[in-house]
Amino acid sequence: MPTQNQIRESITDQITESLNSSDLLPWRRPWALDKNAGHPANVVSKNGYRGINPLLLAISSMKHGFQSRHWGTFRQWKELGGSVKRRPDDVERGKWGTKIVFCRPVTKRETDSNGEEREDSYFLLKTYTVFCVDQVDGNHLDHLRVGHVDSQLNAEEVQERFDKADAAIEATGADIRHGGNVAAYDSSGDYILLPHRHQFSHSAYYETAFHEISHWTEHPSRLNCDRSTSENSYAFLELRAELGGCFIAAELGVPTVERLDNHASYLKGWMKDMEDDPKFIFRAATQAAKAADFVLSFSSEPVEEREPAIII
Repeated sequence: MPTQNQIRESITDQITESLNSSDLLPWRRPWALDKNAGHPANVVSKNGYRGINPLLLAISSMKHGFQSRHWGTFRQWKELGGSVKRRPDDVERGKWGTKIVFCRPVTKRETDSNGEEREDSYFLLKTYTVFCVDQVDGNHLDHLRVGHVDSQLNAEEVQERFDKADAAIEATGADIRHGGNVAAYDSSGDYILLPHRHQFSHSAYYETAFHEISHWTEHPSRLNCDRSTSENSYAFLELRAELGGCFIAAELGVPTVERLDNHASYLKGWMKDMEDDPKFIFRAATQAAKAADFVLSFSSEPVEEREPAIII
């Protein structure tokens, strides 16, 4: 059985390999006008995956060409009357299913040097394997697949997604100042600078706004990410905001572009930190999920319940 650190190293290797082999970022997905596309969720609980798991599922989807957001274990698909397809010959043994992680809190009683009993709490990391509905046979599952006739979004539903994004931004009460050609969060003044909306393509405005709003959550009065500490490096906080913005967009059904401007320079920093510290990407994904949940908590729209897979 792999150790906790071996699990982290294996997952970090998957992400770095994906970043090395493609000019696309695995957490940025082309947007489909389909209700079955978007943030990955468990087919039984309906809860969205969180933490590091959306990245792992996105990498698998990019690799194998999966489109649907619906995932489940072998047993779950069997109980739904589906049959997981045989592993294709060109897929390595053990690579057909996608391994994701679950972090379970564990409490253990210990006796200290003074003979006093105390409780020690920690998190136990374990993996389990899931399959996309695109890997499952069963005509009765077609309503879960992208392209199903009843799953296409109409123009009104598309506009509703952008309206919901506007409402989510407004609900935060963030001080957003439009003008100029700079997108940034000013931590000393606690305000966000954005170019005017007409300077963006329609969805790119929201993508940029969500990135800066993720930075806005760093403030001491919010999630308190101290920029002076070594663990909150520039590269870390940029990755946190990059992932947080994508998580918010995915939650609201707003598209993100496939490529990141200047992403070569960002990747250089991220890759080095990932290689030096197996926990780096886990911390970034966990903090990004917290930022996304915080931002969406202001909205009148309920935040989708998530699978409990927070990794720290």
